[in-house]
Order: sequence, then structure tokens, then C-alpha cells
Amino acid sequence: MTQTNPSETGADKYVVPALERGLRLLQEFGRDSRTLGAPELARRLELPRATVFRMLNTLEGMGFLERIDGGSEYRLGMAVLRLGFEYLSSLELTELGQPLIARLCDDISYPCNIVVRDNRSIIYVAKVTPQSPLASSVRVGTRLPAHGTVLGRVLMGDMSLAELRALYPEEHLEAFTANTPKTVMALFNLVEADRVRGYAFGEGFYEASISTIAAPVRDHSGRIVAALGSTIPAPQVSPSQVDGLVQRVLAAANELSGLLNYRPQVQPQAQILPMPGH
Repeated sequence: MTQTNPSETGADKYVVPALERGLRLLQEFGRDSRTLGAPELARRLELPRATVFRMLNTLEGMGFLERIDGGSEYRLGMAVLRLGFEYLSSLELTELGQPLIARLCDDISYPCNIVVRDNRSIIYVAKVTPQSPLASSVRVGTRLPAHGTVLGRVLMGDMSLAELRALYPEEHLEAFTANTPKTVMALFNLVEADRVRGYAFGEGFYEASISTIAAPVRDHSGRIVAALGSTIPAPQVSPSQVDGLVQRVLAAANELSGLLNYRPQVQPQAQILPMPGH
């Protein structure tokens, strides 16, 4: 009778170690590690340098890594970018949401976005900008800190205080403006207020000169899968202007939720309430 190796039972027996190592190597590259060489990668991955050299050579040949000026340092290649855009184009969320935010942008003449959350970051997956001489630094694929953005607050709307504490174990949160919450408890209070209100609004929350209105997008299970919002290039917005913008943003977010087969038992009615301190 053939003996079964205990280490090869369950899901582990279907793991391809070489592929896993290659993907782990790619994950070492990021904003804080734009370029890396074989010695550093070997140290981080705890692998022989010869193994890392072979992995680098393979990934370079496939376009996932590029050698810098023919030297010994590498950076991510265009194949990674292509995969990212293929992923975005495959999302039902972006396919259904792009026409909605395009229509919303035409209606209100402000940039409109759809974002999702990846751990402690938000990622822009769709964006439409009106014709304007002012260029935005935010593009599809841009990552921003979730706790420091109005869109991020919306994406945390399903989270309990315990879940937020697990996500942010530190005592003080990084501040970007005077309005950024300084603690998890302050963040939780903002998220709860947004949840009750049905949308979020912040003036100078992440950037002092920018205001944002955002609403949650839910899927068939009822969970928040995205935030749809509009960015207003003004540090303050008049209450009368906010009311109309909120209704339009909410309508677009609710329409996208409906396209994702979200069927609330009671149609949500957002309350246009004042927000002290935003």
C-alpha cells in the first residue's frame, strides 16, 4: 500500500512550490521597494541566491520584471501592469459602473470614482473626469490610505469596532489633515455616523482643498463591495449644493447595487444631516 505523505494532504498537496516562490518574489516589490537585487531578495525570501537568480531570469524573460540599465537591480515590468488592467476589465463592478459614473460626471461636472478596499488601502478601479484644465493626480490603480479618505470610511461601513481594531492595532493613526481621525475609536464613530446617514461627506478630509461625497455599493449578499463617490475641488461646499450632489451620488450607487443584484428589504432613504466637524 502506498504511504501518503502527511505534508501532502489537503489543499497543500495542490500547491506548486516553484510558482508560489515566484509570486512571493513579485510581492516583495512595492512603493517602498521599487528596485531590488538578487542578494536582497534571497535574504527576504530565505532562498539560495542561485534559485533567486533563476527566478529573476524567468520573470524577466516573461516581462514581469525589468533589469535596470543592464545592471543587477530589477523593477516590476509591463506584464504586471497588463495583468492589473486585465483584472480591472474583468470586474463586473467596473463594467457595470463605468457608464453610471460617466453619466453622473456629465450631470454634476465633477470627477466621479469607484473604489474598492484592499486591507488598509483603497484602490481606484474606475474614474471619469470632466473636461478641465486641472489635472488630477488620482488614476485608476491609485492606492490611498483607507482611514484617511471619505471613500475608505464608506468601505468600512460593515466593520465592527473589533474588526477595525484588528485592522489598525496601533494607538494613533497617521494624520493627513486636521480632520483625519486620530484613533480607531474616532474612526469608528465616523464610520457609524456615515452608516446611519447612508452616505459620507468630508471637507478637507484627506486633502485640505478637496471635498468628497461617497455612498456604499452592495452586492447580492448585502455586503459593501465598493464605494462610489464624487470629488469636489473646493475646501468648503454650500449646504444647498451638498443636498443635490448627495442625492445624485446616492442614486448612482443604489443603481449600481441593483445591477449587482442587491435587493434591500426596505429601500434605504438617506438622511441629509449636518455633519459637525465632517
